Amino acid sequence: MNLNDKIYIAGHRGLVGSAIVRQLEERGFTNLLMRTHKELDLTNQSEVQDFFKQENPDYVILAAAKVGGIHANNTYPADFIYQNMMIEANVINSAYESKVKRLLFLGSTCIYPKAVEQPMREDALLTDVLEPTNEPYALAKIAGIKLCESYNRQHGTDFRSVMPTNLYGINDNFHPENSHVIPALMRRFHEAKANNDAEVVIWGTGDAMREFLYVDDMAEASLFVLELDKETYQINTKPMLSHINIGTGKDVTIREMAKIMKKVIGFEGKLIFDTTKPDGSPRKLTDVSRLSNMGWSYNVNLYDGLERAYYWYLNKD
Repeated sequence: MNLNDKIYIAGHRGLVGSAIVRQLEERGFTNLLMRTHKELDLTNQSEVQDFFKQENPDYVILAAAKVGGIHANNTYPADFIYQNMMIEANVINSAYESKVKRLLFLGSTCIYPKAVEQPMREDALLTDVLEPTNEPYALAKIAGIKLCESYNRQHGTDFRSVMPTNLYGINDNFHPENSHVIPALMRRFHEAKANNDAEVVIWGTGDAMREFLYVDDMAEASLFVLELDKETYQINTKPMLSHINIGTGKDVTIREMAKIMKKVIGFEGKLIFDTTKPDGSPRKLTDVSRLSNMGWSYNVNLYDGLERAYYWYLNKD
């Protein structure tokens, strides 16, 4: 990409979108297109079409999505499938109509089956049933991948997809009910420390294994994939299996992560695991060999990433 290219970042206020904006600005890109939800409703087809006709971006990074943890996915399944499918369909089709040079679609490793072999390889997609707690969201993200692939096959576009593992970091959502595990626990530990509580209660057995990637690493990987020359990208992918996993290739139990979190925040109490609550998938580890073969690997370890995230949390207001 050239520094004067017009780049539209959909979802620029979110966890990943804001990290991508930081990366682009640090690299000297100044022609960035950004719209809030009030300024542009991505679920509204005519609004999206008008925006693309008016602005005519060179590149599109589709990081906008309705996201949340187990509780949110269980509570609002219709919202998760409808809103995400509408966003993807509108943005991807308008990108095609306006002849953008390249588009990057951001998904999630929840696209893989619940009983998938670990680590999760890209070719495990659509081989078995999904995890019920987030099936609507996962189906929407699978549809996004297939939209990109279908436009590439029929229209010769260059639309790419990346599937990140569990992300955390600056600009995360710390809502007490509708957030992912790291920000939810970070808030809980912080409040417990401030209140001198004797314990922190954590959902599940603590035995479920998760892989965590610091969001600035995700942003770097996203731009790496976006900027790959077309030949390199096509050599390492397939027309109907084009998505790329992004992660560390390493996982920890929720219990181990909680112990690291406890140390980072300085909470002195006990950890209590509520086994009446669901664990979700027993394990979610990505196979990152496809991306590694292209030349990218992560930089920030879990302890350092949690420290950075907590520093931001303390100073965000």
